[in-house]
Amino acid sequence: MDLLDRYVIHSLTTEAPYPFLINCRHRAYMTSTPPASDAASTELRRPDGTPVRVLVVDDEAPLADLLSMALRYEGWKTTTAGDGASALQAARDFRPDAVILDVMLPDLTGLEVMRRLRAEQHDMPVLFLTAKDAVEDRIAGLTAGGDDYVTKPFSLEEVVARLRGLLRRAGAAAVRAESVLVVGDLSLDEDSHEVFRGEDPIRLTATEFELLRFLMRNPRRVLSKPQILDRVWSYDFGGQGNVVELYISYLRRKIDAGRSPMIHTMRGAGYVLKPADATAPAR
Repeated sequence: MDLLDRYVIHSLTTEAPYPFLINCRHRAYMTSTPPASDAASTELRRPDGTPVRVLVVDDEAPLADLLSMALRYEGWKTTTAGDGASALQAARDFRPDAVILDVMLPDLTGLEVMRRLRAEQHDMPVLFLTAKDAVEDRIAGLTAGGDDYVTKPFSLEEVVARLRGLLRRAGAAAVRAESVLVVGDLSLDEDSHEVFRGEDPIRLTATEFELLRFLMRNPRRVLSKPQILDRVWSYDFGGQGNVVELYISYLRRKIDAGRSPMIHTMRGAGYVLKPADATAPAR
């Protein structure tokens, strides 16, 4: 049975972000209306500034794919799994920030999958999908530690809204995706050129700003001196990387002074910026 035999997809309006989906075979019914303007202009990010990651686990592949499509529209990265074993492997490889998990799977129960996932990532939010009349499943899921649930049939908007709430409580930050870079407690507004470390404003020169922007656009990535020279100064200094070292030292004085460091030197490789380790001593 192919997808078109089970689902008919229409567009609700030209502005609607998600498909208007009617299941022809009594499985699920999902609708959507356009989101509020505030939701459309912001997206959730991980502490290092990268998009949040969501694992969708459901043995109905068309349903899992449609959920993934809606989540990708939010700017999130997704991957899917059709059974418990695949979900556990996907979680190890993908390292999701949250999981949408069907209670009924062909091999393991959703509760058992959650128990094993939580053994490795104890604070990862889990949103259960349950049948409309399965009250005992909902109670069991919440009692076992599930964070929330939605019942089939459901709307895509409801799933996204509930997941947003769980992710915010778990520490994801809502930022204006078009202008603000966020890595840990460091934020940089590309429009206003404002930079903050926590609540503290940081004043930068034009070159310092460009260097920090390049580092923040590549969090956790080691950048070599030639890469930095090419991107920030737009030409080669004849192999002399002293200017990079000099400006890195300027940034450290402004970004890291008196705080846990975020800018790190990788000997023989370059420099990397990443969220501060709360246990590391301040400089």
